[in-house]
Amino acid sequence: MGVKLAVLAAGLLAATPISGGADFLQTRQLSDGSFAERGQPGYPQLTAWATLGLTAVRTAPRARGVTIKYLAAKGAGLTSPTDIALVALAEEALGQNADRLLARLRAFQRADGSVGGLVNGTAWSVLAFRGSGTPVQARTIRWLLSRQTRAGGWGWSPRGGADSNDTAAVVEALRSANVTGRPISRALGFLLRFRNRDGGFELTRGRGSDAQSTAWAVQAFAAAGKAPPRGALAYLRRLRRPDGSFRYSTRYATTPVWVTAQVLPALARKAFPLTR
Repeated sequence: MGVKLAVLAAGLLAATPISGGADFLQTRQLSDGSFAERGQPGYPQLTAWATLGLTAVRTAPRARGVTIKYLAAKGAGLTSPTDIALVALAEEALGQNADRLLARLRAFQRADGSVGGLVNGTAWSVLAFRGSGTPVQARTIRWLLSRQTRAGGWGWSPRGGADSNDTAAVVEALRSANVTGRPISRALGFLLRFRNRDGGFELTRGRGSDAQSTAWAVQAFAAAGKAPPRGALAYLRRLRRPDGSFRYSTRYATTPVWVTAQVLPALARKAFPLTR
């Protein structure tokens, strides 16, 4: 048994980081079409992430039809705009009609243009709308632009401190709506403040580099038509594990399905929505 595991590990390391990561994700699909961390049940948000990670590298879940049915069934039970938009993006990436979920997002829209009142939920909703080719209301874009901090970033909520992940998500949302110019350049400059000497990016200052924050930063630059920040892709590749998954950071290896699913689009230099 030890020899077989060694051969398997050697084979995955011989594969590219992208193909090895995709192969790892495929091993975490359950019979009901969902994706799960080892020993845990599947759930729609993680299944959506795995779907996005795979489709970003031109792969689909092996049980694609079962995954489509799973997302359609479980999406109806989601309650937050962010989660609804995430599953909508996954359905769109699989070539499905996400109109039912998009209609639910519209029900969250407020008079000020936000979706649910949060920056995060509004940005994700913009991505979901644009993933289906649906125009976004001008007041929604104005609302997002008005929430940019003086430093150039965005936080989870209108009054929350700006962080790298939410800033990157808003950049992707704005670029999907064809916003260019100073708001984007200021945001990219803000993101560079979170880059560390190891090439990785951190969620907030002083927290230390991690794979997901680095992946978000790479995607933001990709959305803006810019090259990945220097050292960022090399940092991600260094986090690769023998089974094809990616570590959360040099210190921690946790939630490998979620982390790997978020790293793959960055390695492929793809921004959301993937259908754009």
